Amino acid sequence: MLTTSKAGQTTTPQAVHQLPQEGLIRIYQIVGSRSKGIPAILPIGRTSFLNGVKSGKYPKPVKLGERTTAWRVEDIRALIEHLGGAE
Repeated sequence: MLTTSKAGQTTTPQAVHQLPQEGLIRIYQIVGSRSKGIPAILPIGRTSFLNGVKSGKYPKPVKLGERTTAWRVEDIRALIEHLGGAE
């Protein structure tokens, strides 16, 4: 199953399996980055994801520093399962 976001990024079920078992991940690992060659786990754009975080639809991040934010892998896996994206 392939899905494509508005930004033209394609995500596959393999992207979900590439998540570490535990730890923290950055936003580009969640919504993908063309420049870094990282596929999207969630087929949405960065702004849509951040708006979802702000509204409470998506998990809250962990602040690692003044300009560094990350999300718990466990929270992202739970979100994927909740949205029905996990196989």
